[in-house]
Amino acid sequence: MDFSAKLDEAIARLHDEGRYRTFIDIERQKGQFPHAIWRRPDGTEQPVTVWCGNDYLGMGQHPVVLDAMHEALDATGAGSGGTRNISGTTVYHKRLEAELADLHGKEAALLFTSAYIANDATLSTLPKLFPGLIIYSDELNHASMIEGVRRNGGAKRIFKHNDLDHLRALLAADDPAAPKLIAFESVYSMDGDFAPIQAICDLADEFGALTYIDEVHAVGMYGRRGAGVAERDRLMHRIDIINGTLAKAFGVMGGYIAASAKMCDAIRSYAPGFIFTTSLPPAVAAGAAASVAHLKTDHALREKHQTQAKTLKLRLKGLGLPLIDHGSHIVPVIVGDPVHTKKLSDMLLEGFGIYVQPINFPTVPRGTERLRFTPSPVHGPKEIDQLVHAMDELWSHCALNRSELSA
Repeated sequence: MDFSAKLDEAIARLHDEGRYRTFIDIERQKGQFPHAIWRRPDGTEQPVTVWCGNDYLGMGQHPVVLDAMHEALDATGAGSGGTRNISGTTVYHKRLEAELADLHGKEAALLFTSAYIANDATLSTLPKLFPGLIIYSDELNHASMIEGVRRNGGAKRIFKHNDLDHLRALLAADDPAAPKLIAFESVYSMDGDFAPIQAICDLADEFGALTYIDEVHAVGMYGRRGAGVAERDRLMHRIDIINGTLAKAFGVMGGYIAASAKMCDAIRSYAPGFIFTTSLPPAVAAGAAASVAHLKTDHALREKHQTQAKTLKLRLKGLGLPLIDHGSHIVPVIVGDPVHTKKLSDMLLEGFGIYVQPINFPTVPRGTERLRFTPSPVHGPKEIDQLVHAMDELWSHCALNRSELSA
């Protein structure tokens, strides 16, 4: 086989479909978020405003986080030196797990190197703990959840997105004695819609199922202390396993689950994705712990975040753009074609210094390609004005002219 030719074919397919992704070389500037520097391929530089980041609250720049990381770095050095089982557990890891358990009102929490790994490792391990387990998974769950369910070797059922009738029918069709788990997200990141958490918990109670919720796009931003939508809706006590990230609203890196002490202990003991992975650097754990602790009390930052999201949606709706609005902080504008979406992204970057990546298949279904904006508390009136004016100009003069966009 000509392996090089096969690689050329695979990459060419992405180019032909308009789905080839390019890295934009961005240099974040300390204390200046969402402003950054774009380093062009030719070596020149251009100031840009980041509109697609997941540092939802700007905590990656917060002095509380940076001070904690500097302190830990000076005290311990760079890496952890091993897996959690072999020299890689420090006071910083334990402190962070305690902060997370307290945040979610659970007995324990367990750290992973990312929320992707946390989902994959946990969901793929659960059938080892509960033989015969059937997992009922929302069809729009994140790729990490899908992968964990796929790899676990157990039975799975996929229910239509947020469709309680379909979920009930699937639960009712299976053996009442079989162990069951319902896996879903609180906020779905591409459309920004919410799961019917209470109704899912009611079904779980009725059919004796465990509940597993991914709060990745909600932790830090929803609830009295930033524990997520389940906290906002006063339902955390009805969720058996909560998955979250430290890399979005908390502004650092890593993922976790929060659950009973027995559950965390069992996952810790059986999940290869935890056992065989070097633990987070102590400085990262220290920064994350500081961020979690700070956001438990910073209600004003959460309120400002929601205000900025509402303001941007209102302004974009005023332009008549095809915007999806489910009341969350996610602001998706549907373009509907991968080539056109990439072209709009390029024009925003090159002509207006606005950085927003195109979202194409397989992240979203074909025909729903979009620009996904993520406003933060530090995207002020000036930044919003610039974005709205740019979108107005491009959509009016280009987006409706498909031949120009395709040029």
